[in-house]
Amino acid sequence: MRIRTVLNDLVPSALGVTDSHDHLFFRSAALPPEQALDDEAGAVAEVRAFADAGGQAIVQWTPHGLNRRADLLPGISTSTGVAIVAATGLHRREHYQDGYVDKIHGELAEIFVRELTTGIGDTQVRAGLIKVSGGFHVLDAHAEHVLRAAAEAHHATNAPIAVHHELGSAADAVLDLLVDKLDVHPAAVVLGHLNRFPDHRAHLELARRGAWLAFDGPSRANNATDPRLMDCLAALVDAGYGDRLLLGGDTTTARARASTGEGPGLPYLLTHLRPRITRYFGSEIADNVFRNNPARAFATDWRA
Repeated sequence: MRIRTVLNDLVPSALGVTDSHDHLFFRSAALPPEQALDDEAGAVAEVRAFADAGGQAIVQWTPHGLNRRADLLPGISTSTGVAIVAATGLHRREHYQDGYVDKIHGELAEIFVRELTTGIGDTQVRAGLIKVSGGFHVLDAHAEHVLRAAAEAHHATNAPIAVHHELGSAADAVLDLLVDKLDVHPAAVVLGHLNRFPDHRAHLELARRGAWLAFDGPSRANNATDPRLMDCLAALVDAGYGDRLLLGGDTTTARARASTGEGPGLPYLLTHLRPRITRYFGSEIADNVFRNNPARAFATDWRA
């Protein structure tokens, strides 16, 4: 079992304290250009601040076509000492310029496999997970097509699949397709943004099905979910699912970075949330959320 970072493949125990869902670089047609994450110096400052708070690894969920800057990631990892996991995959259609998704529609699985095994673009930097998206409460045609391509790439490589859920919804539909119909093992699926749909019963049902449950409350764009984060975690911890939880910042805009003085950024996970989780749930749960669970969730027996 190994975790594929932008520098090399790591044994799970080497990953360390992890931000399980974030973005160092990200550009979307759905966001104002001035809010794009495309500043190397800003990314380095953010990662160093995370490292200064005790962070050792970041899983970047930016997928294909949205400015991952794979060429810069190895240098940032080397200079900061923080391991970085990059992603392949495809986001919701609205994040891309008109015509782009249609252009690559029939090549998705091939693209995903190539970026997982050979390299992203003209680099030799390999992705370590497949990031895709569900739909709003139901799976639309785009979501289903991308999920099927992700399952095909998973079966070719064993790569984990991380899923953006629109406003936290349709996670059950994602598992119905990936797990029940396409034979992806639930332990290979990370369900993201569940804090945006803070239904404890729904979260418990997802946990029972064996998937990883990812929460990303600190993101500035989704701050309305923050007051419910601890209650969501408590319901799962009390039910015995503290070993299935992941936490990330999901910093998707320049304004959300800590270096701007406006956003909590990457360090917030460790400077604010980790102490609260330790205080409320104990050090064992905190170690699971930030260290042990990511080491298991993003490790796989790579086929290539």
